Amino acid sequence: MELKIDLHDIYSDGKALDNSLRIVMEKAISLKARKVEIIPGKGSGALKKNVLRFLEKNYKGIYHRIEKDDKNWGRIFVHFRWA
Repeated sequence: MELKIDLHDIYSDGKALDNSLRIVMEKAISLKARKVEIIPGKGSGALKKNVLRFLEKNYKGIYHRIEKDDKNWGRIFVHFRWA
């Protein structure tokens, strides 16, 4: 199972952004999803950095790895490895 979240609509609301990321990550954990696709968009890169910091701070050790899409700079993949 793969989950996807697009952050274009809520990029300027910090609380809604954190809440949406938390919801999708908790859903991925509960469903044991293999991958979450997060779309912060290309822009200046500030939102992407914010997302990466959020994941590092709150979910480090839960996900297996984070992949920054080399073909589309505005996408992040969070990979999980479940036992």
